[in-house]
Amino acid sequence: MMEHPFAQYVRILGKGKTGSRSLSADEAYAAMSMIMRGEVEDVQLGAFLMLLRVKEESCEELAGFVRAIRETLNVPVIEADLDWASYAGKRRQQPWYLLAALALADSGLRVLMHGAAGHTADRVYSEQVLNALGEPCAQDWQDVSVKLDSRNFAYMPLGRFSLPLQRMIDLRAQFGLRSPVHTLSRLLNPLAADYSIQSIFHPAYADNHQQAAALLAQAHAVVFKGEAGEAERKPEATCRVKTVHNGVLAESEWPRMLEGRQEKLETLTLGDLFNAWRDDDITEYGRLAIQGTIAIALQLRNPELSQTECLARAQLIWQQRNRERLTATATESI
Repeated sequence: MMEHPFAQYVRILGKGKTGSRSLSADEAYAAMSMIMRGEVEDVQLGAFLMLLRVKEESCEELAGFVRAIRETLNVPVIEADLDWASYAGKRRQQPWYLLAALALADSGLRVLMHGAAGHTADRVYSEQVLNALGEPCAQDWQDVSVKLDSRNFAYMPLGRFSLPLQRMIDLRAQFGLRSPVHTLSRLLNPLAADYSIQSIFHPAYADNHQQAAALLAQAHAVVFKGEAGEAERKPEATCRVKTVHNGVLAESEWPRMLEGRQEKLETLTLGDLFNAWRDDDITEYGRLAIQGTIAIALQLRNPELSQTECLARAQLIWQQRNRERLTATATESI
């Protein structure tokens, strides 16, 4: 029996402690191209993804994977100022990052958020929260264009622009583990926005995201460990932010904004987000999470500004948001 063409890539990863190695960027590109074309058997795909998961993907592998996937997306030219990846979901605290993104949109930035929902139990995802708040998800790229033109914000579910990737993310239920697809999806930037904001859950992944963004020639990118893995600053923790600006990699540290540690919320209630947006009925933690997240996005776009200046501008952006933007009236749990 002839060896399957994809077997070489499984073998590279799986030859043991002394024989295995990471894929080169070109090998990663070739392997993912085969996957996206449907030329790989399910058993090979599972082995490939889990070998990568155990080894931990390199920045060269991530860049090669993303290049291959981008070639399959067939995305029209649509202007976006900020690409915002949202693939983790929330379970301990409210998704304050959504209000930060919407406030930035109200300030004039065209924000594309993309993500995937439902792959991990007991988490709430951007897609379901935005729909409930009166910011329905885009149906296709034409809808994205309309929403960006009319509201400066659009959320595009991964399954609507890359079904193969969505299917791979959904394999989490079979693996019991997240796969590298959760990592590489954050780097997709489907509209090729000059500015990209990403978060990671494990600090060790920050360098890989930063270096992969540079390899992909992302003009400006920011990566930090956010609450639950979403791009949301944790006010109670020091925040180490890694950046890419025209090929130059750097790191900065934002000091904690709040002492103590927040308790896990028993339920995440939609009404709390709605009341925060419409009436400023918000906890100190929530307010700082929103403004802290906005400040990181502002310094990404204006690296000459100090942290203090960005926080002051963030406070103003939050104050000047369009309070009539959200239309939800429900108060039930998300």
